Amino acid sequence: MASNNSGRNKLTVPGAEQALDQMKYEIAQEFGVQLGPEASSRANGSVGGEITKRLVQMAESQLRGTSGQ
Repeated sequence: MASNNSGRNKLTVPGAEQALDQMKYEIAQEFGVQLGPEASSRANGSVGGEITKRLVQMAESQLRGTSGQ
């Protein structure tokens, strides 16, 4: 399968891709997951789920007017 970005969602904030990638690899390291096609869907999905959880926490903190997690 070709590796292109046509199937990916477009980011609404320019420059956010690098920060999201960094978060993805940090979480994968915390979970002991080696990302990629060799990893199970469950392992890769656990990283995506944790990214979502942390992004929601960050947004909620911003809405409350506080920083941190």
